Amino acid sequence: MQGDIIAQGVELMLYGMGTVVVFLGLLVLATFGMSGLITRYFPEPELPPVTARVRSPGTAAPAELDPGVVAVITAAIHQHRNTNN
Repeated sequence: MQGDIIAQGVELMLYGMGTVVVFLGLLVLATFGMSGLITRYFPEPELPPVTARVRSPGTAAPAELDPGVVAVITAAIHQHRNTNN
């Protein structure tokens, strides 16, 4: 009697796990298929290349920076360098 119940339990477990594996496999295939369709019919627009703006060494910082903010940032960097040495 006990062996029969264990055999039924193992059989039910294998059916359940097989069903889950088949379902997840179908889900992966469906996801790949939908991704392929989307990229085929709705491709990403090509973005223009990003170019870096290079400042010449003699130019100053942009005029919109507040001198008070620059002073605070300079003081914070100075304090950070002094405490970490």
